[in-house]
Amino acid sequence: MDYTALVDTMRRLALEAGDVIMEIYNSDDFDVKVKSDESPVTAADEAADALISAGLRAAFPDVMLVTEEQAASHTQSGDTFLIVDPLDGTKEFIHRRGDFTVNIALVENGVPTRGVVYAPARNRLFYTTADGQSVEETGPFDKAAPGATSPISVADSDNAALMVVASKSHRDQATDDYINKYAVKDMKSAGSSLKFCLVATGEADIYPRLGRTMEWDTAAGHAVLAGAGGEVVRFDDLTPLRYGKDTYANPFFIAHAPGVTLQES
Repeated sequence: MDYTALVDTMRRLALEAGDVIMEIYNSDDFDVKVKSDESPVTAADEAADALISAGLRAAFPDVMLVTEEQAASHTQSGDTFLIVDPLDGTKEFIHRRGDFTVNIALVENGVPTRGVVYAPARNRLFYTTADGQSVEETGPFDKAAPGATSPISVADSDNAALMVVASKSHRDQATDDYINKYAVKDMKSAGSSLKFCLVATGEADIYPRLGRTMEWDTAAGHAVLAGAGGEVVRFDDLTPLRYGKDTYANPFFIAHAPGVTLQES
């Protein structure tokens, strides 16, 4: 894999998809449909998916592609593939809360190694460079060439005063019970894969997720966090979260800075 070409392509497609999403987001109204799993989908999900899928297939025709909006892709199996969530945080999008992201990642041998997370309404763009290190680009987000970037790194966490980030839309008692096992300095809520990025930048120390997610929800954020020195482990046995699983469904997991001493579930 030509990682330079891959990162350039993923970055450009994420920015282009962001433009399409924001055009719909800023319109007076948009239709919301419900998929077979009861999750919402909008014209923005579908338009962004079409754009990203076409771009990836043109650039990397020999690499397996899995995308949330194309059910036929979910029947494929492999441990190396591109994986896309064209609009993560659809509920945030529908309620115009801004915390939604475009997510594109490469998984190799079950591990997300390169990824881009773009939050167009927040003007934040995170990605792994060709060498696997993670950066945040500070704009002005020229599609032809990357602008100024800053390396990002997880916090040197102090277990006596942790910053926790949790889901805006999926917070529950089980999550709160687990968080209460830690000495928490403060908490923040965020939508979509931004939670991984907040741990990656050191703005948070730990993100526990005790709820349903799919691999396309997490792969890009996982890659960004890993490239910043962070880890994502299964909640049940604290082993690394792997990709290419049957049906692409994730178990509960914990994303964290390595300095955090994880509590037993």
